[in-house]
Amino acid sequence: MFDSLSDRLSGIFDGLKRRGALKESDVTEALREVRVALLEADVALPVVKDFVSRVKEKAIGQQVLKSVTPGQQVVKIVNDELVAMLGSETSAINTAGVPPVAILMVGLQGSGKTTTTAKIAKRLTEKENKKVLMASLDVRRPAAQEQLKILGEQIGVKTLPIIEGQMPVEITRRAMDAAKLQGFDVVMLDTAGRLHIDQSLMAEVVAVRNTAMPLETLLVADSLTGQDAVNVAKEFDAQVGITGVALTRMDGDGRGGAALSMRAVTGKPIKLAGTGEKMDALEDFHPERVASRILGMGDVVSLVEKAAETIEKEDAEKMAKKMAKGEFDLDDLRTQLQQMAKMGGMKGVLGMLPGMGKLKGAMNAGMDDKVFKRQEAIISSMTQKERKQPKMINASRKKRIAAGSGTSVPEVNKLLKMHMQMAKMMKKMSAMGKKGRMPMMPGGMGGGMPGSLPPGFDKLFS
Repeated sequence: MFDSLSDRLSGIFDGLKRRGALKESDVTEALREVRVALLEADVALPVVKDFVSRVKEKAIGQQVLKSVTPGQQVVKIVNDELVAMLGSETSAINTAGVPPVAILMVGLQGSGKTTTTAKIAKRLTEKENKKVLMASLDVRRPAAQEQLKILGEQIGVKTLPIIEGQMPVEITRRAMDAAKLQGFDVVMLDTAGRLHIDQSLMAEVVAVRNTAMPLETLLVADSLTGQDAVNVAKEFDAQVGITGVALTRMDGDGRGGAALSMRAVTGKPIKLAGTGEKMDALEDFHPERVASRILGMGDVVSLVEKAAETIEKEDAEKMAKKMAKGEFDLDDLRTQLQQMAKMGGMKGVLGMLPGMGKLKGAMNAGMDDKVFKRQEAIISSMTQKERKQPKMINASRKKRIAAGSGTSVPEVNKLLKMHMQMAKMMKKMSAMGKKGRMPMMPGGMGGGMPGSLPPGFDKLFS
C-alpha cells in the first residue's frame, strides 16, 4: 500500500533535510515534485492542487525557513496536511441504535462487496460481541446468494434462508422481520452490483434503503480502480447517500490515489481497508497512521496491535522465559516464522517499522514470503532431537533434511547459520538483561516489543 508514492516522497524530503538552511525556492521546487508524485499516484487533480497550496502557505513562513531544522518542519506540515486530507480522525462503524440495526453494503460488481460484508460480520461478531444476520439481495448474479451463505458457514455467522423468486425489497423486509423475531443486533444487507452505474441499480438500492432505514450505508470500492473508485463514490453518495467507504485490495495498490482522494472529494470517511483475501484481513482506517506510512515513518501502533491479536499470550510468555535464559532452539525459530507470517509476512512488518522503507526495497528481491514456508518445511523435516540440538546436524543429516523438505542443502545451511546468529544474539541480550542494562521485554520477540523483527532475521533473505 502506497509503496511507490512513499518511495518518491521519501526521496524528495531526504533531499530537503540534507540541505540544512532552506530558501523559499527550495520549498517551491520540492513541492513541485510532490505535486507530480501525487498525480502519478492517481490522486485527483483538484485534491492535489488544494493540498500543495495549503502546504506551501504554511511551509514558506519565516518560522519554518528560519528554524533549526527547516526540512523536518516541512515534513511535519506535509504529514499534518496528509492526515487532514485523509479525514483527521478514525471513523468506526456505527452500530449504536435500536436493534436490529441495518448496515447497507453498496458498490459496483466485482468490488468485493460480498466478501467485505462477511469480513465486517465476522469482525462485529468477534470483537463487539454482536449477533449478526447476513442477507444477500443480489438476485441477478449467479450463485451470489449461495456465496454469502458459504461465507457465513465459514465464519460462523447466520445468513437469511434463500427463497427463490423473491426480489430485493421483499428479502430486505424478511431479513428485518427475522432479525427482530430472533433477537439479532445487526443485519448486513449485501446489495447487487452492476459493471457500471445505471438508473435501475440506483432505483433498486434506494428502494432497499427506504425499506431498511440503515444506520450505515457503506460503499465498497476497489482501490485498484483509482479515480474510477472516486467517481463511483461521488455518484452513490449523490443518489443514495453513503455514510462511509470500505476500500478493498489496499494491499495490492502501490499508488494509493483512491484513498487519498476519496475523503477530500466525497467528504465521507474511509472506515475500513481490506488488506487481503482472508476473512480477518480487514483493518480500521487510521488517517494519522496511514500518513506516517506514506512518509516512511512506519506504523508501530498498528504493528503492536497486530502482534497482540496474532501472538498467543501463553506462547509469548513461554518464549520470553526461554530467551531470558539465553535459550533459543529451532522450534523457537519455527514459532517466530509462523508469527511473522500471521502478521502479514516480512513485507507487512517492514512496512510498519520506522525507517525500514529503504531496507524493504533493498531486500525486495528475496522477500517472497514463500521462503517462510520453505524454512518451516526444513525445520519440520528434522527430528525432535535435531531441533533441540542443531549442532548434531552433520552432512548426512543435512542431505536427509533437504530431501524430506523438498529443499537443498545450501538452504538448510542458510537456516542453520541464521539460527546460530540469532541464538548468539539472544545470549548476549540475556546477559545484558542480567546486568540490568537491557532487560528482556514480554512478548518473546527478541527482547523488543511484541512483533519487532527478531535479531538477525534479515539474514534470512541475504
